[in-house]
Amino acid sequence: MANRIEGEQTAFNHVGICVTDLERSRKFYEEVLQFRFWWELEAPEEGTSQLLQIPSPVGLKAVYLLRDGLVLELLYYSEAKAEPFRKRVMNEPGLTHLSLSVGDIPAVLEKVVPHGGQIIEESDLKMAIIIRDPDGQLIELTSAEWLDALPPLPA
Repeated sequence: MANRIEGEQTAFNHVGICVTDLERSRKFYEEVLQFRFWWELEAPEEGTSQLLQIPSPVGLKAVYLLRDGLVLELLYYSEAKAEPFRKRVMNEPGLTHLSLSVGDIPAVLEKVVPHGGQIIEESDLKMAIIIRDPDGQLIELTSAEWLDALPPLPA
């Protein structure tokens, strides 16, 4: 049975990230950050261009990954090529970063560069560090102790 929302209700759906190499990005998020594959979609040209405000042809393939209830959508455009990477910073309006708590930061960091990512060494606080995915998306890694320091979730 499908999840239903009604009236003024709102439900989280997903966070989308544009990628330039779908397989490389899948491996990065699955093998480095432990996301799991959910499903993929080859979006129909009709409507996709209008919805995304990208001129046809678009050639969108989307892969959906899951981790701890977060749905991450990797968007790859075979026709409407992605703009070149531009270094984004944390005080730029819009989505700044993803944040994940991990049990062993050094073990995760060992996998970042071999999977096409980058470690921002100067951000290392030992209990938190910033990395970039293969396309430059900022990702904050925090230690599991961070979760213990958080206040209880609201009811």
